[in-house]
Amino acid sequence: MDSATHRPASASSTAPGPGSVPPLVAPGPELTEEEYQRFSRHILIPEIGVTGQRRLKNARVLVIGAGGLGSPALMYLAAAGVGTLGIVDDDVVDASNLQRQVIHGTSRIGRLKTESARETIADLNPGTAVVLHDERLTRENILDIFAGYDVVLDGTDNFATRYLVNDAAAILGKPYVWGSILRFDGQVSVFWRGHGPTYRDLYPEAPPAGSVPSCAEGGVFGVLCAQIGSVMVAEAIKLITGAGEPLLGRVLMLDALAMSWREIRLRPDPAVQQPTELLEDYPAFCGIAPPPDDVVPGVSATELRDLLDARAAGGAGFRLIDVREAGEAEIVSIEGAELAPRGDILGGEVDLPRDEPLILHCKSGGRSAEVLRHLRSQGYDDVRHLDGGITAWVRDVEPEKPLY
Repeated sequence: MDSATHRPASASSTAPGPGSVPPLVAPGPELTEEEYQRFSRHILIPEIGVTGQRRLKNARVLVIGAGGLGSPALMYLAAAGVGTLGIVDDDVVDASNLQRQVIHGTSRIGRLKTESARETIADLNPGTAVVLHDERLTRENILDIFAGYDVVLDGTDNFATRYLVNDAAAILGKPYVWGSILRFDGQVSVFWRGHGPTYRDLYPEAPPAGSVPSCAEGGVFGVLCAQIGSVMVAEAIKLITGAGEPLLGRVLMLDALAMSWREIRLRPDPAVQQPTELLEDYPAFCGIAPPPDDVVPGVSATELRDLLDARAAGGAGFRLIDVREAGEAEIVSIEGAELAPRGDILGGEVDLPRDEPLILHCKSGGRSAEVLRHLRSQGYDDVRHLDGGITAWVRDVEPEKPLY
């Protein structure tokens, strides 16, 4: 989710929208008797009708991520009668997903999300063909994957993939529906080069690394996924059938805590360089790639335990810094750790001592390594981090504590 502090570019409240667009997909085969019954409530709507339902039957939609946004999106796309659904995800179902990723269930923990999603879709609408892409999107595979679909729904949760998706869709001239969520806030829009603005018009530059927490770090209001995901599906259906006015040139923003929607208008920005080819390194573009030959000094969980015991007995001192978010520390923490969230450190809001050794930790080691690199670039020379983060600590030292 792009936070409100990452201000959209080229936005105004008065720019005109682009209006309706022609149907994206040609009508498919005639509907069967069973399909007339199943989709009768769609067919009764004049803006969809029999022809629109046949367009949905003929449509090929790719959903990136079978997680918070992908779960409701896939279910409603299948229920609407979309003929072919592609799913891109290389993750497995975890217990922490089930608070919002409603396409999965407890019995599927540990299974690939793509396979779990396919089972739910098959039960919901056996007429929808499901194509699984059990892989991460990369510059090497994305153009080939996108080529097989009419429209893309982007439910990813990191900036590097969002820019990759935008650029691939722009190069191929395909529309994509974008959604983003964090805590109680959601955003959704439609980007289509040649028909309206792109993600790069909204955000020409990625926010500073660490300034926007992920959902795993900052949390997400579970039902917000359904609110934003259902809007994404509505936009996909409108593009496929030509019904209504899509969110081209408009960004909807939801504050679920106040339950209020607002809209900003967006124009293509002539100053923004639109892609003609994919970048070599999207993490580097977003400022999150480690430097070449990077070596991050670390300690194991048992080594940290011994260091803490020695410190308590009057041995060598050091500061243990927890770089997670406050909500994470409420779930589980290491006694003696001081909370200083990553974003506060990277943003200069926290001034850590230079005259004491520092050991950093996060959930699994990624954020602490990022902060460590930053501190070293600022002249800190006695900094290490906990390999594997608090997940390793609970596994190896305090297994009675909860994981998340």
